[in-house]
Amino acid sequence: MKKQNVLYPKAAKALLTLGENLRLARKRRKITAGMMAERANLSLMTLRSIERGSPHVAMCNYMAVIACLGFLDDVAAVAANDVLGRNLQDAAL
Repeated sequence: MKKQNVLYPKAAKALLTLGENLRLARKRRKITAGMMAERANLSLMTLRSIERGSPHVAMCNYMAVIACLGFLDDVAAVAANDVLGRNLQDAAL
């Protein structure tokens, strides 16, 4: 039996926000859903799931949309400034 992953409410909300932000960024750039799906090499249904913040879509598909919109540097910055982690590391020394 396959293990079910748990998505906590705060993470689910962040995913919904990400999907909405990606949809708005696409629309601001005047890119149709069909064009975005083609550029990201996704089906239109997968793109729609991403824009709805579905947790059932693979991260690589989210990354394809993020790359097409030009936000890869923003993703690379996630956890780059890990203040808590550095403080914990320093405390263990």
